[in-house]
Amino acid sequence: MLQRRHLLGLTAGAVGTLAAPAALRAQGAWPSRGTIRLVAQFPPGGLVDTVARLMAPAMSQALGQNIVVENRPGAGGIIGTDMVAKAPADGYTLLVSHASVQVFSTATRPSLPFDPINDFTHIMQLVEAPNIILVRANSPFQTLEQLLTAAKTRPVRYGSSGIGSAPHLLGAMLSAEAAAPNLDHIPYAGSAPAMQDVLAGNIECMVDPITTNTQQMRDGSLRALAVSTAQRLAMFPNVPTFAELGYPKLTSAQWLGLSGPKGLPAPIVERLTAIIPPILARPELASRFVELQTMPRNPPPAGADFIALMRREITEWTAVARQFNITVS
Repeated sequence: MLQRRHLLGLTAGAVGTLAAPAALRAQGAWPSRGTIRLVAQFPPGGLVDTVARLMAPAMSQALGQNIVVENRPGAGGIIGTDMVAKAPADGYTLLVSHASVQVFSTATRPSLPFDPINDFTHIMQLVEAPNIILVRANSPFQTLEQLLTAAKTRPVRYGSSGIGSAPHLLGAMLSAEAAAPNLDHIPYAGSAPAMQDVLAGNIECMVDPITTNTQQMRDGSLRALAVSTAQRLAMFPNVPTFAELGYPKLTSAQWLGLSGPKGLPAPIVERLTAIIPPILARPELASRFVELQTMPRNPPPAGADFIALMRREITEWTAVARQFNITVS
């Protein structure tokens, strides 16, 4: 159901609903003034911020214009995303869009201050990160089976970045699929405080994107019990997939993309669509993406294909949220 699908890229001329180029002609060729804001709707140090700060210098070089990453966290990414939805469609405010908001908030919240599809110009997917279930190095749980067996008879707590987040929904699915009713969700205001409690032994495990955890997995302070990719990761060949352990429905990824306000003029979309794939392929970025195990598809879904991916995931995850009665008020 939730397996990754590789989509064909879309030509730049077919991207989204675009405003007439007259707006651009009135202000000069883009970019020609000021600084471009690349909005990261989560705090510094996390998945979105990490990728935004990798992309910004390369985009700045390609466009010949200064690009600054602006963190606008709050309400699970909704505040920063809403700011971009309501910004002028002039190409000087862009968003590192995130499945956490565009898909999972849509699936779990009765209303949002924006339409996740129609209030944006969705340009292209950038990268996607698999999810993992982590324990501290000295945890008594050496395998996922041991953890789930314990959760059949006593409380085993898993942390997440918040109610209605992808890790929350994945944990709920795992609890149901494994018939482990005592796998209890503990929500946090982000991944960092959840990780602090894992390392302190206050909770047994957490579900999280792999991106900001790879270094601790390599140095041995954290142990991953399973990963949500279809095949094992070459960097961590000893970590089994959920699918091979009997839980194929947990095969999934959290993507990041590049989006702007609704009505972004066609020349801006075309230029961004042209520069992003070469940027993603730059050796220095590609090697960093490998280190983070957070990589682009080849080719990255763009325009209508990117939107189709969002629509499909919204449908799938809304069904999961309803199945487990997960609602964020």
